[in-house]
Amino acid sequence: QVQLVESGGGSVQAGGSLRLSCAASGRSFDTYAMGWFRQAPGKEREFVASVSRVGDTTHYAGSVKGRFTISRDNAMNMVYLQMNSLQSEDTAVYYCAARRWIVAEAMAIITESAIDAWGYGTLVTVSS
Repeated sequence: QVQLVESGGGSVQAGGSLRLSCAASGRSFDTYAMGWFRQAPGKEREFVASVSRVGDTTHYAGSVKGRFTISRDNAMNMVYLQMNSLQSEDTAVYYCAARRWIVAEAMAIITESAIDAWGYGTLVTVSS
């Protein structure tokens, strides 16, 4: 099982950009589909984006499509989330997640309990 550690969160003004990183340790990283989720204050955790095991397909929530880009580097055991045109509604704790042997699209609909590993989260604050 992988262990996940996020970094790259911080404070930014609306319209700005941030790049989140997720470092994975453990074996067989390329057997995991990877995703980013977020939880805003007072709200439930929600799906943001996911990438397939080999990085050839991606899937996004409608609210971030066209603004966020997920990618992975299997040689470095890393996953990234490039966030552009940030809005105040993007303020949340962002979590990296891993699940073995599923397609990227499936991470948008599986239950939280079906995720194999979660990171601790990194806070993104967007001020208007």
